Amino acid sequence: MRTAIVTREGFEKLQQELHFLWREERPEITKKVAWAASLGDRSENADYQYNKKRLREIDWRVRYLRKAIENLKVVDYSPEQEGKVFFGAWVEIENDDGQQLTLRVVGYDEIFGRKNYISIDSPMARALLKKEVDDEAIVSTPDGDKCWYINKIYYQ
Repeated sequence: MRTAIVTREGFEKLQQELHFLWREERPEITKKVAWAASLGDRSENADYQYNKKRLREIDWRVRYLRKAIENLKVVDYSPEQEGKVFFGAWVEIENDDGQQLTLRVVGYDEIFGRKNYISIDSPMARALLKKEVDDEAIVSTPDGDKCWYINKIYYQ
């Protein structure tokens, strides 16, 4: 079960995506499907088949976004969070090998297409929560426990 929370920025992006799909892309694809269907034989019409498939994908995503937006709780930054890792924090961490990462703890619906965003439900985020600068975070992985040190915490 994933936590149904989102940052204000993430919520606005989901709303923009829904608006774009429903108000702009879907009407355009619908016109293409109607035009391709008017050409006749649909079984061998690549334009018809491709756009019909795209229309199904759009409809699926629109249904998902409507349901997700309805159920998500927007979590805004609070000054009490300063100095500790909470939802929405940017965290710079480093391990014993000197590998450094900068991550942002966000909701599940915000992580796609962003390699430096991690879900609040991920093992890394769970290990980082409520930690402060210079604290250790032990992350359980399939290869065993890994230790990360927190170098910096900031909020946008």
